[in-house]
Formats: sequence, structure tokens, C-alpha cells
Amino acid sequence: MVNTKVFKMAFASVYPHYIAKAEKKGRTREEVHAIIHWLTGYDEAALQKQIETRTDFATFFAQAPQINPNVSKITGLICGYRVEEIEDQLMQQIRYLDKLVDELAKGKAIDKILRK
Repeated sequence: MVNTKVFKMAFASVYPHYIAKAEKKGRTREEVHAIIHWLTGYDEAALQKQIETRTDFATFFAQAPQINPNVSKITGLICGYRVEEIEDQLMQQIRYLDKLVDELAKGKAIDKILRK
């Protein structure tokens, strides 16, 4: 999985797609934010700043206050790859976010998504 082009993409350019995917399935923007907060440690103000400044994915994850220690509990396929087997840490973090938003859109309970 070598696609460093995504590392330079602005998080803000993909963020509306996360929201749209969730809302299309009857979920909320707040639930997407809960996932992002859980995964990255960003609070609402810091998340909004990352969106407004159009931070790229590499910087978005590098500046994350704390990647949740329970990310190892995120398993399964995303885009044909097992997230737990992705070797590049940044790509794995991006795919973790994709996987969690997918789980939300598929109707999974937020407590299960956040590995509680």
C-alpha cells in the first residue's frame, strides 16, 4: 500500500465526505466528530482549526494530541487491506479513520465503534 499522495491531501478536503457518508446513512456530524476526537485526541476547537487551516493528513496525525491507545482493537478490511497489517503508520492511521467512519455508516453502535 504505497500511496503517499494521500499524505499530502488536506484533511479538510476529505472531511466533508466523512460527514456526507455518515449523514446519508442517518448518522450525525457529531458522531463523526466523536470518532475523530476518540482516535486523535483533538478537541472540538483544535479539530476546527485543522479543518480551517487545511492541514494535510501527515500534519493532521503528526499534530494529534494523542492517538488513542486502543487503536490496536480496530481490525478488519478497508479498501481491500487489513488495517491491522498496514505497515506504514500514517497510512494505518488514515485507514483507521476510514474504517471507523465505515462502521458508523453501517449502523454500528457508537460505543462499539469507540471500542468501549
